[in-house]
Amino acid sequence: MKALVLAEHDNKHLKDATRALVNAGLRLADTVEVVVTGSDCAVVAEAAANIAGVSKVWLAQAPDAAHQPPERIGALLVALAGDGQTRAVLATSSANGKNILPRVAALLDVAQLSDVIAIEDANTFVRPIYAGNALATLVSEDPIKVLTLRASSFVEAGNADAPAPMENIPLPEGDGRSRFVSEQLSGSARPELEGAKIVISGGRGLGSAENFALIERLADKLGAAVGASRAAVDAGYVGNELQVGQTGRVVAPDLYIAIGISGAIQHLAGMKDSKVIVAINKDPEAPIFQVADYGLVADLFTAVPELEAQL
Repeated sequence: MKALVLAEHDNKHLKDATRALVNAGLRLADTVEVVVTGSDCAVVAEAAANIAGVSKVWLAQAPDAAHQPPERIGALLVALAGDGQTRAVLATSSANGKNILPRVAALLDVAQLSDVIAIEDANTFVRPIYAGNALATLVSEDPIKVLTLRASSFVEAGNADAPAPMENIPLPEGDGRSRFVSEQLSGSARPELEGAKIVISGGRGLGSAENFALIERLADKLGAAVGASRAAVDAGYVGNELQVGQTGRVVAPDLYIAIGISGAIQHLAGMKDSKVIVAINKDPEAPIFQVADYGLVADLFTAVPELEAQL
């Protein structure tokens, strides 16, 4: 039996989340095949072929598929899964995965499991509920498991000794009922928030958008991604693409530094699985200290410049 993994990429670079999906797929099936879809993305397929554990890479390209048309990719995954040998279809819990896999599940007439953080056996899965305050263990009896996974919860596969074979296949045509219109992206030289190894987030305690430069300078010193609490986003300090929390991005980096963040439950839901959590807040009763591995009760406007100077 095999597992199909939908590669996460930007048509130029394969994201590390795909490596985590490959390892997760090997928990469910004997072999893993990676599906790369997009436009002019052969370099992504080559990178996927060099992941340890990948037995084959399917490459489906089209000039008008750069933005991952969900109807067409969903139809492709259903066609590949219809060989009688597919046990699971996996994607990341990204906007892309959440857009495509529900369509796959509907076409296969199975239940989708979202935000999976652990695989106990081939039929048993764990996902967070109630803003991460509880974990639900689910048993699926569907013949094909359709899963979106939080890639940060799984170990990334290494490099293969030899590349897996690749095969080009056509991407199904769309029905014309939807089309890509436009997108607005915020460019940054810093790491992507969801895949970063270090994340530094600022909260309402910074007081203004100008003061958020303290976070940005510290992040640049550490090569970290920048995040923010919902309070900071709502106050207009930064854009909502940086929001970490239940209604924002869910991250689990090696190191998470929360500065001027009190630690509302909605924020904790987006970062409490980080491996090491550091909190800086002048309020010793702030909830963030309940999950922090290291806590510093101090004025951030004194502590952060001192930390930056030491670095």
